[in-house]
Amino acid sequence: MTARPPKASGAQLRQLARLRRARAAGGGCLPGPPAAPRGEHGLSAPVAPATGLRREILPVPPALAPLLPEGGLVKGSVVAYTGAGSLLAGLLAAVTEPGGHAATVGLPGLGLLAAAEMGARLDRIAVVADAGRDPAEVAAVLLDGIELVVLGLGGAAVPPARARVLTAKARGKNATMIVTGGSWPAPDLNLEAKVSGYTGLGTGSGRIRSISLDVEVRAKDGVPHRGRLAARPLAGRVEWIAPAGTEAGEGRAPERQERSVAS
Repeated sequence: MTARPPKASGAQLRQLARLRRARAAGGGCLPGPPAAPRGEHGLSAPVAPATGLRREILPVPPALAPLLPEGGLVKGSVVAYTGAGSLLAGLLAAVTEPGGHAATVGLPGLGLLAAAEMGARLDRIAVVADAGRDPAEVAAVLLDGIELVVLGLGGAAVPPARARVLTAKARGKNATMIVTGGSWPAPDLNLEAKVSGYTGLGTGSGRIRSISLDVEVRAKDGVPHRGRLAARPLAGRVEWIAPAGTEAGEGRAPERQERSVAS
């Protein structure tokens, strides 16, 4: 038998009420479709996706796009993410810089300064650092009007029945959800980013100049795609690039790797 989620505290209920009022009033979020009827666990009942329409794509850092089956994150999908927070910051920047809206739930340690250095619009990112005992409920509210919701599970395993409800809501609202820090059954896409090295320490001021990630993407019905990305300062901001000589599907080390980092 699937256990029911813990009962929300008074503070969490008040927080959810504020989020709903902000959404209804505009609240810095894009307008969403009308609220769906409430269903099991207090979440909106599943909404069937529109048929006959090509699903839209959320932008990602250009260096990451060749590794993804659709060249971006499909709206209405759930992505399971594992690894370095720096790439999550890059995904937030890629969505908000051109005018989109994003939210983070249950991720107090996610580096918003790094996201801003990558071009993120912080005024377009809603942050719920402390989501209480049931962060999935907070994420469900935000899916009503935000294109990208990044949900930290805090080590929890989401039961399949509840995952299906949230997945159906993301699809019905044409929103994308990234889940990290826990277990999510049957995501649409698995994305893993491991720190492979960095440069800059020991020269000049001793500051890190770049960080390299080995990235693996696994879709439900496809073979893994692997590549290497690097975040480097360029023209006053941090840009994601594919290091010289590295192509999607290859894992060649960067030209200068002063220290490897195990993750």
